[in-house]
Amino acid sequence: MKILFIRFSSIGDIVLTSPLLRCTKEQLTDVEIHYVTKKKFAGVIEHNPYITKLFTIDNSLTEITKELKKENYDWVIDLHHNVRSLRLKSALHRPSKSFNKLNFEKWVLVQFKKNRLPNVHIVDRYFETLSHLGVKSDNKGLDYFIPEKDKVSINEFLPTNFKNGYHSLVAGGSYFTKQIPKEKIIEIINASNKPIVLLGGPDEKEIGDSITKSIP
Repeated sequence: MKILFIRFSSIGDIVLTSPLLRCTKEQLTDVEIHYVTKKKFAGVIEHNPYITKLFTIDNSLTEITKELKKENYDWVIDLHHNVRSLRLKSALHRPSKSFNKLNFEKWVLVQFKKNRLPNVHIVDRYFETLSHLGVKSDNKGLDYFIPEKDKVSINEFLPTNFKNGYHSLVAGGSYFTKQIPKEKIIEIINASNKPIVLLGGPDEKEIGDSITKSIP
């Protein structure tokens, strides 16, 4: 069996698909897993050992459509479910299942403050797209594979008091609505019983420095 997974973006959303790749590979016999994403996010998934082939796009689906057609997939699992993924599925003409993004329920929540969203983790909702294949969650969490060249010794960077455990917190986000407010970060830090590592890129340096000064 040959299965194509579609998730174009972004970092966190791609990582959330990792349990499906693991469980599909471990629970189905003689299966190839192919994955398509945007080129700028390839590093998030390219070292995943459960993936047989990784396809990436830079600007247009035409970059890979011809190559994907040759694969003659048994199933296309659309975990993005937008206009672009619909165009790709239409071009491939293969059986497919799509993730239910619950856009209407989200709209109702935003517009009318009525929460009709199911109390189900998004990973478990992703697994619904594989139910017809009998693939189920193993409840072993997410995967993120780091290549040897990128591995570092934590002890080289962290103070001695971090060696007995610490919490890490991402200070930034792609959009303002995905960023934790500075006051909330400080509240979380004060509630933690362990040292904190703040994570981020250049865009988060200012808020990181500010929080560090507030809570040394």
